[in-house]
Amino acid sequence: SVKQMEAQFDYAKLDPETKLSWDLWKKQYENARDGLPFLVDGYAFDQMNGAQSFLPTFLINFHAVDDEKDYLAYVSRLQKSGVAFDQLLERVRASTAQGIRPPKFAYEGVIEQSRKVIAGAPFGPGVDSALWADAQAKADKLVEGGKITAERATELKTQARKALLENVKPAYDRVIAFATAELPKAAVDASGVGTTHPNGKAYYEYMLRQSTTTAMTADQIHQLGLDEVARLQGELRKLQQKMGVEGDLAAFFKHMQDDPARLFPNTDAGRKAYIDEATADIANIKEHLPEFFGLLPKADLVVKRVEAFREQPGAAQHYFPGTPDGSRPGVYYAHLIDMNAMPKTELEVIAYHEGLPGHHMQISIAQELTGIPKFRTQYGTNAYAEGWGLYAESLAKEMPGTYKTDYAEYGRLMSEMWRAIRLVVDTGLHAKGWTEQ
Repeated sequence: SVKQMEAQFDYAKLDPETKLSWDLWKKQYENARDGLPFLVDGYAFDQMNGAQSFLPTFLINFHAVDDEKDYLAYVSRLQKSGVAFDQLLERVRASTAQGIRPPKFAYEGVIEQSRKVIAGAPFGPGVDSALWADAQAKADKLVEGGKITAERATELKTQARKALLENVKPAYDRVIAFATAELPKAAVDASGVGTTHPNGKAYYEYMLRQSTTTAMTADQIHQLGLDEVARLQGELRKLQQKMGVEGDLAAFFKHMQDDPARLFPNTDAGRKAYIDEATADIANIKEHLPEFFGLLPKADLVVKRVEAFREQPGAAQHYFPGTPDGSRPGVYYAHLIDMNAMPKTELEVIAYHEGLPGHHMQISIAQELTGIPKFRTQYGTNAYAEGWGLYAESLAKEMPGTYKTDYAEYGRLMSEMWRAIRLVVDTGLHAKGWTEQ
């Protein structure tokens, strides 16, 4: 398509907006082309973004069922899950044949999440599994809306149940069996792709270009991270002095960690309080957005707890976009299984990063744009999306009613510190041969 585009159009005669579309389309093609040598280097199943957790996440949260046709499509996806997983397993086996596999903890996460997906009815005893509960709820909603009869709903549920037992469970069993067999071969004290993949150096350099959209080397990014860590340590020392905490930074960190007031109760009431406070902080930002921006997102935003089958103690919060037409809201997901890993100090900054004025605002506006090619409304790069999220954390500080306490400011600085440390650790692992230890 790029050759055809270049043959049919004169770039010099295009207006600026069309030139931008040209550049992005060509860049997208070049990224895909340059990634061809690394098709076996990625991980189809891992503890963070694996297919084993995305399938139920997609079906439960994103597969809309507004009529019987939609429900039959839902069942069809359940029925084809085995085909999809087998194709992914074939890719993974091609990777392991070259010695490419994730660390042991990644396989352990895959096994744990897979077992959770197929725990409970109809797979076994106990309460309804997340997928079966969803399949029943979607059918019941069609009955409530007058779209189908109760008798037809029973028939559709039977089809879904059959697909869960005959297609979904065997597919997950195969994933569990594969990951279990791989455990003894996986590294415990793992290093990065630079040392564990046959073409790891080239692969990591490619991923750096992809993620940063720059030509920065691993050494340059590593140094940038070190410089940012030093800068933020200075900011934290100023805050420590303001709060009157004696000692060095380590003493300051311990003081903050030991303060019981920084934690919500590790109970359902504490989890509800977290969601309520995050929702209130986002609502405050939403109220003031028109004072800072002319173009605002149309899609709504909700704060939700991560589903039990993929929830992990201390895992990073994240955002899933809504639909371009606003019919489904964007979702800021929080891992609340262990409230000791979700301190109040970081609640605000994460809400601003994931929600407003962060990911939800940027991605929703992009999706809702008109007058540009559709691919641009879905186009994104890690540097831009996460860069905006990081910018949103500090932008929120300029808005009324935010970061009202020193504890909240501590959370903001520590969130930025986390990003800086990641530059150091990521390049250390993947380019300098560091291990997890």
